[in-house]
Amino acid sequence: MSDLFAPNAPAAPLAERLRPKHIDEVIGQSHLLGEGKPLRLAFQSGKLHSMILWGPPGVGKTTLARLMASAFDAEFLPLSAVLSGVKDIRDAIAQAEQTLQRNGRHTILFVDEVHRFNKSQQDAFLPYVEQGLVTFIGATTENPSFELNNALLSRAQVYVLQSLSEAEMEVLFDRALASFVGRVSTRQQEMGQSEPVGLKPDLQERALEFSGEAKERVIGYADGDARRLLNVLEQLQTAAAAAGVSNIDAAFLDNTLSQKLRRFDKGGEAFYDQISALHKSVRGSNPDAALYWLVRMLDGGADPRYLARRIVRMAWEDIGLADPRAIQLCNDATATYERLGSPEGELALAQAVLYLAVAAKSNAGYVAYNSARAFVKQDSSREVPLHLRNAPSKLMKQLDYGRDYRYAHDEAEGYAAGENYFPDGMPTVSFYEPVNRGLEAKIAEKLAHLRKLDEKAKNKK
Repeated sequence: MSDLFAPNAPAAPLAERLRPKHIDEVIGQSHLLGEGKPLRLAFQSGKLHSMILWGPPGVGKTTLARLMASAFDAEFLPLSAVLSGVKDIRDAIAQAEQTLQRNGRHTILFVDEVHRFNKSQQDAFLPYVEQGLVTFIGATTENPSFELNNALLSRAQVYVLQSLSEAEMEVLFDRALASFVGRVSTRQQEMGQSEPVGLKPDLQERALEFSGEAKERVIGYADGDARRLLNVLEQLQTAAAAAGVSNIDAAFLDNTLSQKLRRFDKGGEAFYDQISALHKSVRGSNPDAALYWLVRMLDGGADPRYLARRIVRMAWEDIGLADPRAIQLCNDATATYERLGSPEGELALAQAVLYLAVAAKSNAGYVAYNSARAFVKQDSSREVPLHLRNAPSKLMKQLDYGRDYRYAHDEAEGYAAGENYFPDGMPTVSFYEPVNRGLEAKIAEKLAHLRKLDEKAKNKK
């Protein structure tokens, strides 16, 4: 009898049992593993190279690293950046040296969650990668350009893995259900039984049938994460065995599964991708998309106060003076959330997002501010012209502070036409150019009129 099916042996997790043994068994990542695609060519090349596998959880990063070791008959040496330190790295390098000396086998050093390593930890194995003692394969859910040293990035090819599509998840779903049937049959043969009578509860794997709605919900629950899908199916199989049922419907799911948790990392790549999508949807005047991304983030656990701050920022950056009411409304929505909290206060944030999405757009103020900052940063420290200086003392007046200043309210149309408010000798600049939308259309008309008055005043001199 095999150890796997021994009466007291713990069953291997479903995700481990279904781990592909060949790249043709891998579900998903066709953009990397299809014919002529980069990772398939890497497998076919006969040459190992260091790489970083970047993608969300449960898309096959560890599996691909293991398959690479198998394809090249290399020693697979895994490390977790969450649990390992510099000493563990040194021990791994020593083990790789021993393996090479003992049987001539090369080592693949696989570092999971490599973004958790700090700079010194990343530097610790870099010399051995350069020497060719080990081939480095790092797995990360975070953007490598932000989290990894440039020295390491320059020596490793980055491959971007994608979440599994619904169609791909359905293939995996069917493969998992088929494995349940095969496993029961194999166990019965091993134990000399024709029926699964007397099996321990953890061995009572049986064929499961899912209703269409239940299957769709389980795949949705997994959210493109293969490991999550397999874990959920294993959980459901155990629950079904305990309940003595083989038909899984929506009601059974409601009684078995915890609340649906979508993939969302409050400080990770998904977080910044989603806030970017929210901001761009507002800027693109799509209220439905903006509301969708707001709700996605709230549903995923984002702090509503953070979202409120970003919403206020959107009002200043993308609506600006085209509709000053947007800024006030966003401030009011923030205050409302502070007063009501969740979930009631989230409605105020939602309506603020909707208003921003449908409001007239202008980034003229944002552009003007950035232009002025850039100009001042590279310009010299110019003196304030005498006529613009304040003269609170007799000495200052004697030094001509404030002399010839024109009080705009005393001028025609309340405007001192032709007056200069910039430092003497400064080149002509025009930072603020209002757009022809919303209130800024009126502002543009006014500025155009004032410029004509300036020209007329200059021509008189």
